[in-house]
Amino acid sequence: MSEKFPLIKVKPPGPKARAFLKRDTKYISPSSARAYPLVVRRASGTMVEDVDGNHYLDFTAGVAVTGTGHCHPEVVRAVREQAGELLHMSGADFFNPLQIELAERLDKICPGPSPKRVFFSNSGAESVESAIKLVRYHTGRPYIIAFVGAFHGRTMGALSLNASRPIHRKGFSPLVPGVIHVPYAYCYRCPYGETHPREELACIRWIAEELFKSYVPPEEVAAVFVEPIQGEGGYIVPPRAFLKDLSALCKKYGILLVADEVQSGMGRTGKMLAVEHSGVKPDVICLAKGMASGLPLGATIASQEIMGWPPGSHASTFGGNPVSCRAALATLELLKGGLMDNASKMGDYLLKGLRGLYKDHPIIGDVRGKGLMIGIELVKDRETKERASKERDKIVRRAFEKGLLLLGCGRNSIRFAPPLIITRKEADTALTVLEEVLGEVER
Repeated sequence: MSEKFPLIKVKPPGPKARAFLKRDTKYISPSSARAYPLVVRRASGTMVEDVDGNHYLDFTAGVAVTGTGHCHPEVVRAVREQAGELLHMSGADFFNPLQIELAERLDKICPGPSPKRVFFSNSGAESVESAIKLVRYHTGRPYIIAFVGAFHGRTMGALSLNASRPIHRKGFSPLVPGVIHVPYAYCYRCPYGETHPREELACIRWIAEELFKSYVPPEEVAAVFVEPIQGEGGYIVPPRAFLKDLSALCKKYGILLVADEVQSGMGRTGKMLAVEHSGVKPDVICLAKGMASGLPLGATIASQEIMGWPPGSHASTFGGNPVSCRAALATLELLKGGLMDNASKMGDYLLKGLRGLYKDHPIIGDVRGKGLMIGIELVKDRETKERASKERDKIVRRAFEKGLLLLGCGRNSIRFAPPLIITRKEADTALTVLEEVLGEVER
């Protein structure tokens, strides 16, 4: 896989891809919304090869999962060694040394008092489900606050916290009761009409002055679930004061603060967790995606006091699988060994390049991000901020046809979430392809 890339040998989808797509239509559930007809054969580093031999530059990292790059040699070595020793032993019934070792590592790297306890699961949705149960069990309170634009997963509890796309919820009601949605600190489209963030954020003030005084008593709220940077909602980066003020409000009323770091964690923003940029120490942390470089693994982390539920109250047969835990330990070494620093450095470089494109392409309304969690929001007019949703979809599709893998997020944004190993050359390649596509769509 050393051949130059992007390299499009056959216009995608090629004949082999089309054959697989036909079989997929017949046998696979149609519930997943595929972005474009990419049929993957293999991948290495930042390159993905499809079944027709096309080579793509991957700026999705499998939706922020393969942070160490596809099939990193150190992760592959760890997986192969572990697969020859122990594939499975249920952590719900027995003891797994690798779970214990990984939990010890997570205790040290996650903010908050030690020692912490960890519940291992298989995905981000499961880590959020665990957190929902945990906060209700610990506090004895019924209500949970979540944010407009949030995405926390697709299982019933996590789905009940979602508010990013109606299709996620359509047809599944009644959902889990007791969830209240409030506006996020989406300053580019402030729901309160403020043109720039003030010292006292309107979204926090509204919770304190309106929600808690006219709708729900704060003493009955178990937790606030928040993404430090909203993912599916549009890669929205709130002002620094948002999480600090939210944390202070939670502490005032004994409400637990749950940081959903499923997409923003594991070094993606240049720190192990995105919440670290604000200095806030959440009560509960949810992790998954980039934890094990492509293997399924989720974690819910809290203090010993909070995670004090008794044996039998929650468990998972496959959660904390030995192979996944071994991959996660290898991943942590790579993140500490320079990948987080590269995410910070290359994130700054990519942001600078995208802001350069902003000057020449009026379809770009906003550029925002931390590290390698970057979004651009597309608009038809910068003054009115009318959303360019169809144009966004065209840009993503056209980039795919030129060999650059991107994904949309929110109603009209594009996310840039490449592996944390990217180089300047690869960032420049992505910017060049994007500039070509922006010009085509604008014309």
